Amino acid sequence: MVGIIIASHGEFAAGIKQSASMILGETEGLESVVFMPSEGPDDLYGNIQKAIEKLGTEEVLFLVDLWGGSPFNQSNRFFEENPEKRAIVAGLNLPMLLAALSEREDYETAHEVAEAIISEAKDQVKVRPEELEPKDEGKVAAAAQDDTPKGAIPEGTVIGDGKIKFVLARIDTRLLHGQVATSWTKATNPNRIIVVSDSVSKDNMRKKLIEQAAPPGVKAHVIPLKKLVEVSKDPRFGNTKALLLFENPQDALKVIEEGVPIKELNIGSMAHSVGKIQINNVLSVDQNDVETYKRLKELGVKFDVRKVAADKPVDLFKLIKEKESEGLKL
Repeated sequence: MVGIIIASHGEFAAGIKQSASMILGETEGLESVVFMPSEGPDDLYGNIQKAIEKLGTEEVLFLVDLWGGSPFNQSNRFFEENPEKRAIVAGLNLPMLLAALSEREDYETAHEVAEAIISEAKDQVKVRPEELEPKDEGKVAAAAQDDTPKGAIPEGTVIGDGKIKFVLARIDTRLLHGQVATSWTKATNPNRIIVVSDSVSKDNMRKKLIEQAAPPGVKAHVIPLKKLVEVSKDPRFGNTKALLLFENPQDALKVIEEGVPIKELNIGSMAHSVGKIQINNVLSVDQNDVETYKRLKELGVKFDVRKVAADKPVDLFKLIKEKESEGLKL
């Protein structure tokens, strides 16, 4: 595995490492090095050397804050020692780090990872209002894969095999956020993210924010439960690969009982609120949730309890049973 070292002036490197862990979970092969005002170049060099030793690999990617700054200069000394197996990318930002952590699963060398993350790091630098974006007539944006029907396609038209594909159905009270936009999108490769919620579909502000939070190359939509039932039976969506997001298990149960063919639910995050009991660090349930999960199980639905794709799945009902003394009942 390619090792990654993030280096910066001040505590920026340590902070961005913590941010990445909140989104992707704890990860191996990642070290941060900070350069403080009281330190000199030799101190920084020594700290980078220690970080390389901790990684235990010759393939090392350095992500630094400024080209030409001290973190870059000292990282460059190590690059020059082994330029065939090391690479440096400057302009460190969170999308760059998340991309590096994800892309290294598919590549074996630091050079390959460095090449793969540049476009994503740049694409995530955006501004609102959109008219403030610099005009670049020579830039041709990569077209997102889009196989959903457009325009007035006659009802009954069969596109592809006529069956929408659900690459992931997730319960997450936060809906579309960093863990979904990075970890799960990469793991499942959807061309549509669909938030399924009656309440959110009526909230224009939340709808707009969700649509704008979609990762590059993927469209996000917010629809009511009834609309998902209709879409699941519409042959015009045969080439759509959808990642579904529900706020709660009750909504998922409603659409499944209406015939939406969801065979597995990823239980990702359920926020704590009055009357709920925390069953692990990200999941809180009440008795109504427990009864809903039991009903889903009766319908043949399987459960995948993971916050991010890299986590090890755990048994949902085992977590609930461990809390029986606190009031939950299976």
